[in-house]
Amino acid sequence: MRNRPRLALELFTAGLLVLCLALAALVAVLRPVALWALVPVLAAVCLALVLGGRSLRSAVCRAVSCSRLEGSELQASLEELRLPAALLSGKTLVWYNRAFKARLLAGEDVLLEPVNRVLPGLDLRQCAGEKGQNLERAGRRYTVFSAPGESGYALLYLVDDTELKTTAAEYAASRPAYLVIELDGYQELMAGLRDSERSHLMEAVNRTLEQYFARTNGFLRRVSTSRYIAVVEERHMKEMVAARFDLLDKVRGLNEGVQLTLSIGVGRGGGSLKECQQMAQQSLDMALGRGGDQAAVKTPDGFAFYGGVTRSVEKRSRVKSRILANALVDLIRQSESVVIMGHRMSDLDALGAAIGVLRICKGLDVPAVIAVRRKATLAENLIQVFEDAGFADDFIEPEAAAELANDRTLLVVVDTHIVNLLESRELFEKCRQVAVIDHHRKAVGHIENPVLFCHEPYASSTCELVCELLQYVPGEGAAPTALEAQAMLAGIMLDTRSFALHTGVRTFEAAAYLRRMGAATEEVRALFNSSLEEYTVKSNLVEGARLYMGCAVSVAGELPPGMAVAVPQAANDLLTINGVGASFVAVQKGDGVNISARSMGKVNVQVILEQLGGGGHMTMAGAQLKNTSLDDAERMLCDAIADYRRQQEASRKNQQSPQ
Repeated sequence: MRNRPRLALELFTAGLLVLCLALAALVAVLRPVALWALVPVLAAVCLALVLGGRSLRSAVCRAVSCSRLEGSELQASLEELRLPAALLSGKTLVWYNRAFKARLLAGEDVLLEPVNRVLPGLDLRQCAGEKGQNLERAGRRYTVFSAPGESGYALLYLVDDTELKTTAAEYAASRPAYLVIELDGYQELMAGLRDSERSHLMEAVNRTLEQYFARTNGFLRRVSTSRYIAVVEERHMKEMVAARFDLLDKVRGLNEGVQLTLSIGVGRGGGSLKECQQMAQQSLDMALGRGGDQAAVKTPDGFAFYGGVTRSVEKRSRVKSRILANALVDLIRQSESVVIMGHRMSDLDALGAAIGVLRICKGLDVPAVIAVRRKATLAENLIQVFEDAGFADDFIEPEAAAELANDRTLLVVVDTHIVNLLESRELFEKCRQVAVIDHHRKAVGHIENPVLFCHEPYASSTCELVCELLQYVPGEGAAPTALEAQAMLAGIMLDTRSFALHTGVRTFEAAAYLRRMGAATEEVRALFNSSLEEYTVKSNLVEGARLYMGCAVSVAGELPPGMAVAVPQAANDLLTINGVGASFVAVQKGDGVNISARSMGKVNVQVILEQLGGGGHMTMAGAQLKNTSLDDAERMLCDAIADYRRQQEASRKNQQSPQ
């Protein structure tokens, strides 16, 4: 009982009561007459113990708890210490100094009370740590430290650092965050408008931005016809993030006749305003690379994205394509050899684009090969067609390509820009010069500092981009053969679902060029044929689907070897069902789960799968979940869909709210 004084005192008091009752019983047996005089006395004693128990416990505690310290230098130093200090026995308060009583107890005595009643939320383990524990009491903020002693005793001392913490909180809340705001596709959007319409539209945009930033104590400046900069304090940036940048919704709802959207790059948490400005520019590049209509926020911990619910604005000018084509030609001519590589589980778009780049290399008479895994591709039919035509040497395993690569080898990456999705990480790391051609929205983990970055998220497919580059390559040898034209046309048809989705004017122009080069549509259609086994697996995946919040979700166990192509095919077929805006097919793959998603355009599957670590395009995306069971994957997927639907509803309300 040495370490539990309150319990010992309670037992001692209870023992006295029992003893009194026992003596009263004995007197009643031996001298019943004396009982009449003893009962009132006994009642008075019990009443005094009950009513005066608190005072009695306090008095006894003072005597008991200070007996070890009485007359000692330790007691004197702690009693006069200006820091509040208290002594605990277990979790019971057995002593405190004058400062503790005055500042935390308002002069009240609470000896032998549990410490959590006096200091709610106190954690002795955290107090014993190097940084102590932060507590707030009576409007003051303290850092509480604990010094464990022997026999279960612990000494608490509290440092009143209210002013310091208030100053630190104000410093953090007033740190600057830098924003770069750009109107998406300004030239294309304004080209068909009259001067009065442009002025009216820009007036509405300016008014919306001014009203939005007027709620802060920062500033907004227009630096060009389509770009603004703003600086706000961190406290207001937190509000913008909490509202998921509802400015995007307000601008999107300004004019129903014009698809007006913003891209916002934010830099926050930097060591200086200049560093925040650099981070904001990187964020804007990321937002534009992902198709616009979104806010990208960069902090020292990485990127976060908000918005991104509309299609990219198609750019009709081909100036950029001509410049990129000339740059690619120069790079190929300066290289000793070229290796072309796509993403893992390559499809018709990746392989068709690689074949188009291979044609450029052949036209420039530079040795080139395509690195692809024959046992892990969704375009095996296309490879077989080229092998039958006598072009088997154009395809090589990535490991063999890595052995042939040297310092003067140019690596051309097609249909992806994410390092972790490359067909071979070893080949990528061995090549010093890397060029990227891709149409997917920019994501975290992209290839850093490529010598050439042809990235257009508005394009339907990578084959469309390569087709445009081909038309600006000098020499007759760059013109694709009929077989090569069919390969690129197959890639365009795959990503557009036979020209049904995500097509623009330049998509049909590219298809027309390939048709002039001899692409036979019936031969292209044959590349999409599947075996009876693949068709059976696809049918089972479609049959097992269920509807969830307007999306078709199909979950299945591991598929037979070679049946991976049935997953995206099933996702495509599910979109033909009435009421389905997007489809998700998840299958077990080893100890993980692979998810393939498709959309008709009203649901952004890229945003949904990004929550699961995946990505892709607005109408076509995928994710690979490692060390995840099928049940957990289905739950995570449904949670991501539900979260996206909530964001859609919030966005709809923001657009309808008065400006």
